[in-house]
Amino acid sequence: MAKGKTADKAATPTAHHAAGKTAGKTASKQKTPGASHARSNAARPSRDDAEAAVRVLLRWAGDDPEREGLIDTPARVVRAYEEFFSGYALEPRDILARTFSEVDGYDEMIVLKDIRFESYCEHHMVPIIGRAHVAYLPNHRVVGISKLARLVDAFAKRLQIQEKMTVQIADTLFDVLQPKGVGVILEAAHQCISTRGIHKPGVEMVTSRMLGTFRTDPATRREFLSIVANPSAVNLTNT
Repeated sequence: MAKGKTADKAATPTAHHAAGKTAGKTASKQKTPGASHARSNAARPSRDDAEAAVRVLLRWAGDDPEREGLIDTPARVVRAYEEFFSGYALEPRDILARTFSEVDGYDEMIVLKDIRFESYCEHHMVPIIGRAHVAYLPNHRVVGISKLARLVDAFAKRLQIQEKMTVQIADTLFDVLQPKGVGVILEAAHQCISTRGIHKPGVEMVTSRMLGTFRTDPATRREFLSIVANPSAVNLTNT
């Protein structure tokens, strides 16, 4: 009988409720950004796992990963992917952390144009190659010009869609520097439409994001557009 009573107590609603609370707390803890980041790192496959996956793809494509020409391909692909997707290891906001306030009263537009970037389509994992034009109207604080190019690369070296990348660059610059305005234009050729699908080489996609005075003041926007509107800014290729 004592065993039966113990079993009955274990099955009481109070016990279930307590268990539910504990599970809820555990789930809540797991939903925090830090925990999510830790889980993703813990679950990251090893280099050996990644190379094995490449061998599977080679066999799926119909080739032999053990033949001479492909024997080192899995290792090469993994090394290449480390470079292609190096943006995941960067915190873009940190790139803009160091600013300068001694600009001798300079309050005109700052533009870094024709920033070449190479990204990868998140739908097909093929290259997106293009140029970025990044501008801002400073509000007492400026950043080293190389940092604008690094900011573009930090977001480009990931699996991307061009629309999202445009927003990420502009919003990060606007949030960190807090300038009067920001303008970002990306022009890119997507190999997912030039080498597959509809096979349309030479087609370029243009996206833009205007914030602050670049959105509210037509004259500021026109100035930015006139600066980037030249042949070198739009003559893109897939190479």
